[in-house]
Amino acid sequence: MQARKLNPQMNKPVVTRFAPSPTGYLHIGGARTALFNWYFAKKMGGKFRLRIEDTDRARSTDEATAAILEGMSWLGMTADDEIVYQSLNADAHVAAAEVMLESGAAYRCYATADEVESLKAEAREANRAFRSPYRDSTDVKDAPFALRFRVPDGETKIQDHVQGDITWQNESFDDLVLLRADGTPTYMLAVVVDDNEMGVTHIIRGDDHLINAGRQTQLYQALGWTVPDWAHVPLIHGPDGKKLSKRHGALGVEAYEELGYLPSGLRNYLVKLGWSSGDTEVFLDEADLINAFSLDGVNTSPARLDFDKMDFINAQHMTASADEELFKAATPFLEKVNAGPLSAAVKNRIVTGMSTLKPRAKTLIELADQARYLMNIRPVEITGKTAKPLKREGAIELLAALTQALKSRKESAWTADSLQALLTEFAEQREIGFGRIGQPVRAALTGGSPSPDLSIVLALLGQDEVLGRLDDAISAFSAQ
Repeated sequence: MQARKLNPQMNKPVVTRFAPSPTGYLHIGGARTALFNWYFAKKMGGKFRLRIEDTDRARSTDEATAAILEGMSWLGMTADDEIVYQSLNADAHVAAAEVMLESGAAYRCYATADEVESLKAEAREANRAFRSPYRDSTDVKDAPFALRFRVPDGETKIQDHVQGDITWQNESFDDLVLLRADGTPTYMLAVVVDDNEMGVTHIIRGDDHLINAGRQTQLYQALGWTVPDWAHVPLIHGPDGKKLSKRHGALGVEAYEELGYLPSGLRNYLVKLGWSSGDTEVFLDEADLINAFSLDGVNTSPARLDFDKMDFINAQHMTASADEELFKAATPFLEKVNAGPLSAAVKNRIVTGMSTLKPRAKTLIELADQARYLMNIRPVEITGKTAKPLKREGAIELLAALTQALKSRKESAWTADSLQALLTEFAEQREIGFGRIGQPVRAALTGGSPSPDLSIVLALLGQDEVLGRLDDAISAFSAQ
């Protein structure tokens, strides 16, 4: 079933929305939904709006609202207009329900909760939708009542940009509650009223809401409002193909921030999760991604989380990042490895060596680990297998001789190329393999931490730091 071509309503400016309930963190699935809305609005030159659906006061919290907003901000998404809080729009919800009551599209249902439960059980047993016995009554009683929608006869059709053409027989829909007996509006009514008031033209959301599109279309039609375009996106599944859950690992956006992913990298990955644009996987230029995005490219099958691909895409974004910007993003992770703030000297080493760190890291955590040897770690802890090269016969004598040679180097000659030449010449003059001197030097300078070519290690650490670490190792192992 093919999705229809884009045909924005009457050439109205496109308005999309993301409408989370503030009952927890920004779920990775919700983040992808928000990104689809955000990129589509940008592509169409429209607006992306945010609504907090906080009508469930028992479960909604300010902390959850803050977590959602922080997650969106970190991902780089901001609403184009002020945030709408659904709980503040109850008067408009009630007014819409009263309009439907007056038009006959809604009716008063005086059935008690127990009676409704019994009637629904009978309807299920008969394999039919719920219809209240008060549906056709014109009597007005002095008793509590809920306001119910009168499902019309016939069928309801929608055209979905992802799912294609869908038709429901109206006899399969219950007469849903619009206003509860206490006068509070239900979710189904509130969503329709809010989307209409916000001028939403395209509703892009998970396909678990697909059946709601049928119900909501009926409400739009009953109120005489323009029905928005629909796009129901398949949900994200775990790598095993099962519904995404905690057993699959991190679910909240903030967890991926803590795992060391860049906002641009996670954005790129999530948008590509269930959307295709030819063979292109990595979009390093945001403008290219906005230009490429379309609802026609959204897949109809559930997407599976692929952490290897997530790492790959994030690594490409790290490599493409400016050195100073990447250092700024990595600073919390670097300071954790350093067990404190970084000195100006350490910052300079890391930024200077960023080109050697990027290719060896897929996340900021890995980058910080790769940069460990550049931090203030004196005296370097050298234990276990790492210490073996320093315990070999003659190793300390060779290290002392090399240290003297390095002390004679002028600072201007302290480059990776010149240092490589010195190391090679040192080994050749003594007719030893390079490993005989290279291994103990690397152990003394890095303590076994991941590191690039030895000449690069020396160049990045600088003459004073290198000589200090070599002297430390000589002192520590000369008596062993």
